[in-house]
Amino acid sequence: MSSLPSQFWWWVARATGIVAWAFATAAVAWGLALSGRLGRRRRLPAWILDLHRYLGTLTVAFLVVHLLALVADGYVHFGPREIFVPMGSTWRPGAVTWGVFAMYGIAVVQVTSWGMKRLPRKVWHGIHFSSYAVFVAATVHGALAGADRANPLVQALAVAGVTVVVVLTVLRVLGARGDAPSARPATRDLVPAADGPPPEAGPDDRAAKIAAAKARVATRKALGTLPPPTTADRIPDPDPVAASTPGSAILG
Repeated sequence: MSSLPSQFWWWVARATGIVAWAFATAAVAWGLALSGRLGRRRRLPAWILDLHRYLGTLTVAFLVVHLLALVADGYVHFGPREIFVPMGSTWRPGAVTWGVFAMYGIAVVQVTSWGMKRLPRKVWHGIHFSSYAVFVAATVHGALAGADRANPLVQALAVAGVTVVVVLTVLRVLGARGDAPSARPATRDLVPAADGPPPEAGPDDRAAKIAAAKARVATRKALGTLPPPTTADRIPDPDPVAASTPGSAILG
């Protein structure tokens, strides 16, 4: 430990904070992609569906290392109060508080994701929807408290991540509106045809229906599962003469 540079843990805290934010952004973006058209495709590879969960797990892992590095670093004091209590830090309390909120949000979202099979679908979906707030809190925390916020590469990463999430969110909202069923039924389903009611089935169609009904009765008798006779089962064989006469009716 004594051979480590004096700023080692500070570097670790800065690096893991950036990586944790990147994985959180990727998890949100991938979740949005799966909730859109990509997720509706059939026979998706298993890794595509599991990647969202893995990204969330990596976010938690790097977040834990980020917090441990802050505690290990001696430049600014971080203890349980500074990490877990909003406005508990004397160093940039507002910026740190955004990180505290993001930490709690990530923990809740990830834990409920691991136990989603034991939660009602609506409850899980409502909690998972808070990922937007977690993303915003983590982004604000990095912008206000991050020591590398002035780095052009970090700024480019932040702009790219925010842009991707915003674009996917807009596409998801537009897609949800397009998939919503119309509130008004189609006019053609309400207005009858101009030529009157639908034409009656011809003699051949009626004979086919009667033959099908008798076949069902024979099958049920053979299986010993014949239920009480229905109207269709009591229809006699059609009269060849009546069936060949246009406009004739078959009476039971």
